[in-house]
Amino acid sequence: MANRRVANDPDRRDRIAEAAFAVIVEHGAHRTTHRKIAEEAAVPLGSVTYYFQSLDDVIRAAFARLVAEMSTRYSDALGAAQDQDAACDAVTELICGENYTSGRELIAIYEMYSFANHDAEVRHMMADWVGTSHVALARHFSPRACSALDALIEGWPIHRSLSVGGVDRDVVRRTIGAVVSALP
Repeated sequence: MANRRVANDPDRRDRIAEAAFAVIVEHGAHRTTHRKIAEEAAVPLGSVTYYFQSLDDVIRAAFARLVAEMSTRYSDALGAAQDQDAACDAVTELICGENYTSGRELIAIYEMYSFANHDAEVRHMMADWVGTSHVALARHFSPRACSALDALIEGWPIHRSLSVGGVDRDVVRRTIGAVVSALP
């Protein structure tokens, strides 16, 4: 039986992807480098290229982590809702609350949108993310309402991050109610 090499650090690949996320948030995807990722992960530069075939691959891994984490929060919030009214409250919380999208995650989402313009894999990842979001929303809402609500969930946090006074929770909740009523 041949000796098999065993990794000394089995979590290194995940740590590198996590570091890539931090670098993307701090410097932007277009300024992310193997060297910056290695420094952030506290690993030798060669580890980044060992675990990922290209810089785009490690950036994709960082975005995939973001999508997985946010999809879980999204699904959990809507899964906990017992009825449509509670689901409307959950959507309001996804838009207005701090638990769904942190400032760092919102920056990463901006970067992901930009990166997806030039990367078919990330564009496909984002399309899958929309599909996952619609599945979570479909527990409580019509297909047309799912599309409208998902657009609100995507767009309103952007407005929240750019406005000085934030968003008015009552306006958000009333808007969600109006969308659901108009698109049964």
